Amino acid sequence: MQTAEKIAVSVVEWARDGRFKEIAALFTPPLRAALTAEALQAAWLAGTAGTGPVTDLGEPSSEPLRPDLIRVSVPLVCERGQLTAVMSVDSAGLLNGLRLAPPACEPWAAPSYADPDAFEEHDVTVGSGALAVAGTLTVPRGDGPWPGVVLLSGGGPFDRDATSGPNKPLKDLAWGLASRGVAVLRHDKVTFTHAAEVAAADDFTMTREYVPYAVAAVRLLQEEPCVDSGRVFVAGHSMGGKVAPRVAEREPSVSGVVILAGDAAPMHRAAVRVVGHLAALAPGPHSEAALAEITRQAATVETALVPGTPREELPFGLPASYWLDLRSYDPVATAAALDKPLLILQGGRDYQVTVEHDLSLWRKGLAGRPDVTIQVYEADDHLFFPGTGPSTPDAYLAPQHVDAAVITDVAAWLDCGLPRES
Repeated sequence: MQTAEKIAVSVVEWARDGRFKEIAALFTPPLRAALTAEALQAAWLAGTAGTGPVTDLGEPSSEPLRPDLIRVSVPLVCERGQLTAVMSVDSAGLLNGLRLAPPACEPWAAPSYADPDAFEEHDVTVGSGALAVAGTLTVPRGDGPWPGVVLLSGGGPFDRDATSGPNKPLKDLAWGLASRGVAVLRHDKVTFTHAAEVAAADDFTMTREYVPYAVAAVRLLQEEPCVDSGRVFVAGHSMGGKVAPRVAEREPSVSGVVILAGDAAPMHRAAVRVVGHLAALAPGPHSEAALAEITRQAATVETALVPGTPREELPFGLPASYWLDLRSYDPVATAAALDKPLLILQGGRDYQVTVEHDLSLWRKGLAGRPDVTIQVYEADDHLFFPGTGPSTPDAYLAPQHVDAAVITDVAAWLDCGLPRES
């Protein structure tokens, strides 16, 4: 076994046994400055709330990221499911990053509604300087001019496809829309490409995470010869939907906004609700500890947040600057002030962003707007995967695709859709 793999196995064993200070001692200096042992413990408890504690480890695997950095994946067997611990280990044996991910799975397969012969793709760079990210431009074959849309993924260090286990919901959207005559640009998030640099930044915010890249992507798309520069939109999922009105506010050339399961309720309150939902699905000491920790941290955001509040006192190990930005931002009011059409889509089975807690706020704040279209897909979950019965985290691990009706409706609205509500 390689040294990096031995280190990774030790890290997982320490996390399983609650020895988070020993893990933190292996952090690189930038990561140590950004993530305390207490914040790591809270993140681990939240990440395993749905699966329960680790009961067994599988064989690790590794791949080089660059000459001085190796990524190691360790399969985890938990009480109620499986996860993979993914970490990067440098040549000095220090951790450059650590996260929990769904288990390894079969490669993504194209959805039936996508026609790969109808479009072509090429790589692009979004942004400039040391924190630029890579993206993919998907363009219908033919002269156009085509409407265009920039896709924004949800909260967390997602790649351009919003990869989640075997599923790639943003790739589903990109290929489905391009098959219907829409040019699409999607990109890796800065938190995915530059995780260590972002973790070390005490002034990081949601706005910095999304807006500069989204604006740059809009302008790239407008410069494409086959794209109608007067019909370039922004479509965001989850937190990407939450921030999409701010993108349109900052870039007036955006033609309209699509919000897919965009959260409108304050994020710290939603975090308590979601962890509480998961704890009710799988009650026990582990779930109770995760709920107690997130409740304590959310209370700090609610009543005691100041610029110097330590990360370990806040949800998900995010800095005070991030929570101050979130707390001061009203996505519904920002959307209401836009003189642009809006398409708001919501899954009826979504337990993370819900009809009751979030869509109700969008409806109230945008009532009476003839240029606002709202559509609920009763069978769909947070990722717009259709199904039956209560939605659970385990359901995300089965290979599936974004609802074909969502693809059809978004494509029609981007082209010439009429406002409606149902």
